Amino acid sequence: MKLGDFEIHPLSDGAFGLDGGQMFGVVPKVLWEKKIPADSHNRIKLGLNCILVRTGRETVVIETGIGDKFDARFADIYAVDHSTNLPGELATHGLAPSDIDIVINSHLHFDHCGWNTRRDGNRTVPTFPRARYYAQRGEWEHALEPSERDRASYIQEFFQAAEPQTVLLDGDQEIVPGIRVQVTPGHTRDLQVVWIESGGERACFVSDLAPTTAHLAYPWIMSFDLYPLETLASKRRLLPELVRSQAMVIFGHDAAMPWARLAERDGRLVANRVEG
Repeated sequence: MKLGDFEIHPLSDGAFGLDGGQMFGVVPKVLWEKKIPADSHNRIKLGLNCILVRTGRETVVIETGIGDKFDARFADIYAVDHSTNLPGELATHGLAPSDIDIVINSHLHFDHCGWNTRRDGNRTVPTFPRARYYAQRGEWEHALEPSERDRASYIQEFFQAAEPQTVLLDGDQEIVPGIRVQVTPGHTRDLQVVWIESGGERACFVSDLAPTTAHLAYPWIMSFDLYPLETLASKRRLLPELVRSQAMVIFGHDAAMPWARLAERDGRLVANRVEG
């Protein structure tokens, strides 16, 4: 899809499953299961949505999915479906990992940075040997020393070997002309969304601030969020801006509608599918 002078392409690292109750927090199952049905283990299917941006100067990957550095037990618990994967998706665009200039992670939970690294025999090495990786400094530091509450969300092997190539950010920043990050705390203290802007057109990867279209309602917040009231405040700041600007919204985990434009209808936010 063209966005001004840029090309943007959806990439998929497949899908996985998380407990629906965890994904919707205080929202009763009788409400959320109407939007995303659960399997026999109460898991809902979630996409592992990534983005390729070609600016004409840089080749950029936003998010790297869940990767492949896990065992059969992990794959079973999280219902990992790798019918597609990020390296394979890049190959369909004629790209090898060495062709990527920039990798941006919204945060470092295992389902967002899995392909930051790969195994090479007994070593773990950066998957993208030429790329600069970008993450918030506070997120990186927390990922290395997480709390008991969120320790299971971080797997250091997924990202730590890329440290020599990683640029740590302190707040909102332009990465390259037309691509910038904005800190939207709540899910983690330093979660960042990614703005893509060219030729008067805008897109925003909202990551886990609103992981699916079912999370557009302001109080529909995951139990994973460390600071749910800050999530609420961040959603109230960002989502109306996305409606006003008619920016294309890219959801990190919506398996059915990963790209949409938002509108307000009868006081509620709704997502309208973006075709093409």
